[in-house]
Amino acid sequence: MGLLDGLRSVLGIRAETDARRDADPEDLFGMSTAYLTMEADLGYESLDAGALCFAGVDSSDFHDTVDDVEAILEAGQEETETDFSISEDDHGYHWVVLEDTDPEDLITSLHFAADTFIEQGYGSRLLAAVFGYENRDGPAYWIYSFRRGAYYPFAPRDGRERDSSAEFKLESVLDGELEIEREKEYWYPLWPSAGGRHPWE
Repeated sequence: MGLLDGLRSVLGIRAETDARRDADPEDLFGMSTAYLTMEADLGYESLDAGALCFAGVDSSDFHDTVDDVEAILEAGQEETETDFSISEDDHGYHWVVLEDTDPEDLITSLHFAADTFIEQGYGSRLLAAVFGYENRDGPAYWIYSFRRGAYYPFAPRDGRERDSSAEFKLESVLDGELEIEREKEYWYPLWPSAGGRHPWE
């Protein structure tokens, strides 16, 4: 199974079959307290960046929805100073990437973007929301699967290796504060494109 097939299987088609419930952007607000725990208890600092991963649809209505997302983020940019971009990775997936030094504004902007897709009838196209952190050992991400309605940690290392001990530590500390995915088979790695550093690159 290739990377593209794996991502589609875990976050998309297979997850849709095994979905717990419909996509709910309200779950993203769980990060509003989790980022404090990440810093105070685990020594992780926010990368001041997060992203929304979605699968595209070749239709004018869907393109209009993406335009609506962009318009909403532009409208809020003056108030929140949240920078954003919309891109496509090497695997054919699309990303709304946001940058903000205020985690609360970052989370709110991600919520607005996700909620717009859902209101326009494209909640099923949402795959994941990704929140980035880093400590002295390297980066770590909390990934929210919209189809599973749960978070899981991802701690990538050089050579496309994962730091399992860091991931289990994150799970242990944040369990109860975030809705954690219990089935480890759904802890799918979101590797960056060639030359990228973060999952959305």
